[in-house]
Amino acid sequence: MTTRHTYEELAERISYSDKYSDSQFEYRHVILPKQMLKLLPKTYFQDDDSGILRILTEAEWRGIGITQSLGWEHFEVHAPEPHILLFRRELDYQKKYPHGKPADVAAHRKARA
Repeated sequence: MTTRHTYEELAERISYSDKYSDSQFEYRHVILPKQMLKLLPKTYFQDDDSGILRILTEAEWRGIGITQSLGWEHFEVHAPEPHILLFRRELDYQKKYPHGKPADVAAHRKARA
């Protein structure tokens, strides 16, 4: 017996790592349920039919159900496990920009529109 999950149910199962950092950025990885990859638009994947996601815009990653505060950028996909997306943002972003950088605020508003 197979169980089909709705997109909304899968979005609720997205998990987020703890944050970790180096001297320039803080990082986190976001783990999508593997079944969710089958429901994403083909345009979200690399053109080589590898099944690996390309780097998503903020509007795209927010649109699939990833929720994070301002300043995060999708910068890498873990190719052996394409359901794991890597994000980073400037170290101390929230202290430096308590209301967000204007460009990030604009991107967030656009993503929510």
